[in-house]
Amino acid sequence: MRFDLASALAAITPGRPLVISDADGVLLAFTGGLEKWLRGRGLYLELTKYQLRGGIRRQDDRSALLDVETMALLDEFRAELDFLEAVDGACEALAELAEAANVVVLSNVNPAQAAARWRNFQALGIDYPLVANDEGGGFMAGKGKAVKALAARAGAKTFFLDDIPANLAAVSEAAPDVVLVHLVESAPLRRLLGTDFPAHCHAENWAAAKAFILGQLPEGA
Repeated sequence: MRFDLASALAAITPGRPLVISDADGVLLAFTGGLEKWLRGRGLYLELTKYQLRGGIRRQDDRSALLDVETMALLDEFRAELDFLEAVDGACEALAELAEAANVVVLSNVNPAQAAARWRNFQALGIDYPLVANDEGGGFMAGKGKAVKALAARAGAKTFFLDDIPANLAAVSEAAPDVVLVHLVESAPLRRLLGTDFPAHCHAENWAAAKAFILGQLPEGA
């Protein structure tokens, strides 16, 4: 199994609508999984903004980890990506969308992490092309270039779902015709982010995202 952009491009049927979804925080409950994982290490998550730096604390004295400790911990966590749970309604919504559109998952994992991510997907019944979008930037790698290439291959209405405003902004700049859907795994996280960033739809859940996308598709798609 290959997880590169070229393989995903080859799997797209030109002329058919395309749905491109992020994984962590959109399809998979990344933060929920991280919270459980941290508890087993004497740590907990306390987010006051949508970033993990400064948000991971020790249970014994409530002190925050240093940034370098946080990044090392995240590297360890992201090496074990085969156990996350699906966000409520994600699998069912994608299956319905796949009846009318191509579906590709664009995840900021590196090639070494992609196999574990794929095992996670298979356990959840998520069976769509996966692109390991590392580009040397780790989980902060940009997504504009990949989305532009995928949308060009589809040559049809394309939707991009992500939880991170910077990713939506990058795609808005690189591929302005792509329809942007903001979706995040939980209401508390959504409140931290607000709505002051590019998105054609701020979906509260997968049911709302699915309804919006299906409503945007042309008749007979």
